[in-house]
Amino acid sequence: MYALPQARERRLIWLLALVQFTLIMDFMVMLPLGPQIMTAFHISPSKFAAAVSAYSWCSGLSALLAATYIDRFDRRKLLLAAYLLFAVSNVVCAWATSYPLLLVSRAFAGITGGVLGAAVMAIVADIVPVQRRGAATGIIMTGFSMAAIAGVPAGVLLGAYFHWSAPFWLLAALTATIAVITARILPPLAEHLATKPSSLAETMPALVQLLTYPRHLRAFALTFLIMFAHMLVIPFISPMLVANHGILPGQISWLYMAGGAATFFTSRAIGRLADRIGHRLVFRIFGVLALGAVLLLTHLPQVPFSIMVPGFALLLVVSSGRIVPMQAILTTVPDAQHRGAFLSANGAVQSLGTGCGAWLGGLMLSTDSAGHLVGYGVSGWVSVALAALALIWVGQVRGAGPQSAPAIAPAAPSAAPELAGEA
Repeated sequence: MYALPQARERRLIWLLALVQFTLIMDFMVMLPLGPQIMTAFHISPSKFAAAVSAYSWCSGLSALLAATYIDRFDRRKLLLAAYLLFAVSNVVCAWATSYPLLLVSRAFAGITGGVLGAAVMAIVADIVPVQRRGAATGIIMTGFSMAAIAGVPAGVLLGAYFHWSAPFWLLAALTATIAVITARILPPLAEHLATKPSSLAETMPALVQLLTYPRHLRAFALTFLIMFAHMLVIPFISPMLVANHGILPGQISWLYMAGGAATFFTSRAIGRLADRIGHRLVFRIFGVLALGAVLLLTHLPQVPFSIMVPGFALLLVVSSGRIVPMQAILTTVPDAQHRGAFLSANGAVQSLGTGCGAWLGGLMLSTDSAGHLVGYGVSGWVSVALAALALIWVGQVRGAGPQSAPAIAPAAPSAAPELAGEA
């Protein structure tokens, strides 16, 4: 633990929130840019989905493998190196003149993004005392709201009025600027190197046991189901609205701005409600509401754009309303000594579910002779079926009892290898 003045600690946390903002914007901005990217590269919805999935798959695997090596490096050097490579990935994406190069750039962005996500949380654990760590994590997670409210709408407008690559040039510039500030403010973080890190031969069995412990597997299955169902539909909202309803690409930014603003205010209220009446109950309430919202979206009749804006905001509210209590449920699954590693692994499972959902969703869509997107209704029904299964499966996800302890590490504490992120 590094003893930093509280004012400096808070500056560092907000700086890490900016890093998280760029990571989330990089992934999210691809979704509403779908119509422009598909037109620019003359690709089908399935190939666009593969580009979205490449980021998620590589990010998930990268974050998972980071647990085996992240403690071998100075946190500051690792963060800066990965962040500069992340900036390079955005430059390559913006420069892409062919679909294969776009695909490679998105995969590379996912690899660096997975490392960055793990590094950010490791730094938080290093510099923030445990009694303030919850508040610090809350600040880090505001990166999602900032991306939804400001980052994605700005990127969509740039893509609509200039070129699809403009948001990625903006991200590269933002990343380089934040990297320079980080290099000046973030101190060396190498105290953990004084202790010899566990070897790969020691950490890999611990990682495998963490992933295959039955209680953990049930929780990972819930995460995968929800993200898989979610991403069967979400990446193709913009292409569907542009192709089937004649919405202009520039108008898409209003949808995401409304949705981001709505979730910014409702997420905390849903979290308080879940604490008061029960996490599983609230998960199921919003899960049922989300089933109807998804079916309405995927069978959307011709309605005015003024109706679409609040409707999209409502969709994001009920969809995110499932995630808030689900995350609270998941934090109860592991034992305290494995909570950090479990949540890191769950983040990787979430990315893998995201990638698989987007990939299959793209395969289920096609374009007719009039340029309309076909098959979105079928995607909606599959998404609803999987999400309904998750509403049943959540009853199988159990928290760790006071006496339960998985055999993830040897019994002797001094000999037990630790995974990156473990408490």
